[in-house]
Amino acid sequence: MRERLRFSWLGAVGAALWGADHYYWFTAILAARGMQTATCRLVALCIASLGLLPLGLLASPAGPQTSTGRIATVVIALSCCALATLWLRAHWPTRAQSLLCVLVASAAIGVSILIQTNPVVGLTGAANYAVLTAFVVSFHTPRLLTAVWSVGAVTLGVLIVHVAADDLALAVCAAGIIVLLNVFVAFACRAMLVLIQPDTHHGDIEQLTGLLHRDAFYQAVATLLASRSRSDDRYLVVVAVNIDSFSLLLGLSGASGGNRARVSVGQALREVVRHNAIVAHVSDHDFLVADTFTTADASPLVERIRGAISVTPQRLTASIGVVCTPLPPLAAEPPDDVLDKLIAIANQAIEQARMAGGNQVRYVLRPTLDEDPDDDEPQPDNGRIA
Repeated sequence: MRERLRFSWLGAVGAALWGADHYYWFTAILAARGMQTATCRLVALCIASLGLLPLGLLASPAGPQTSTGRIATVVIALSCCALATLWLRAHWPTRAQSLLCVLVASAAIGVSILIQTNPVVGLTGAANYAVLTAFVVSFHTPRLLTAVWSVGAVTLGVLIVHVAADDLALAVCAAGIIVLLNVFVAFACRAMLVLIQPDTHHGDIEQLTGLLHRDAFYQAVATLLASRSRSDDRYLVVVAVNIDSFSLLLGLSGASGGNRARVSVGQALREVVRHNAIVAHVSDHDFLVADTFTTADASPLVERIRGAISVTPQRLTASIGVVCTPLPPLAAEPPDDVLDKLIAIANQAIEQARMAGGNQVRYVLRPTLDEDPDDDEPQPDNGRIA
């Protein structure tokens, strides 16, 4: 019988919420809910605004009046616009790029509010730290949030001293509002992550990639075989995808590089399959896709998958095993047993592709499921090899 993949949900979520960087975890959640693109655009807008709003104050008497302040404002605007482009590309930024945005944004906010001629205007600009707080709590670690708040506290302290010289009450009240705003935003974002926790614990989503896990894949395919909602679908296609040279990738780029590769492949698969296809991440570098077709030709889907993987940021390749079998005979068999056999055949096809050098596809058409897949290799008359 198949070996079910077990997840340490409590440890994974606990690390995500309280210590470890959960950038890729939250990225996967957004992708699984179709919110990744909208989030990219919103982050880009916020970063660009951090640079463009101080630039607009150059036209105000309350804005920077010295040549140094004006030059700093222009540099901040250009830097923020450059970083915003990272979030407007086709690919989700890496964790390192996200950290760079946080550090630059923290410094940009601090400098831009200190160079204002009117310190009250600077206090108003300090509210921008709340935007940065929301992003850091959602994507990164409490340690990074502490660093951002430390920079903000120093900046706010300087402003309070300047404002208090003329109006102590205004300085204290304004500082209190800014602190309260940041604390509330941090709490609200933390609560959002905690509310997501039960969904990820009891749901079907594998946290890193946002795809189904193995058990959920089996359940979804069983439902598909039972429902047969499309009367013109006559074939079940199972595609097994294995990232080539994954151990070498781990050796060169470490665990973070491996995580980026998994997320990239998961996103690539999600973008090229039909909306009702079943996609899962079942082990370190193995993915499964199941769908129903009107013909036995799955090559258009497979070629889309190969093309999408080849244009990932890491320029990955994959060995792919494809099994296509008629649907009607499957109705009399237990769904789990059917999938066990189909996946075993697909994995054998992957081994053939890997032995041939990788970055290849092996097709098996109409396999005989009543034979033990471990004892019989897919034969040319059982399938087509590509």
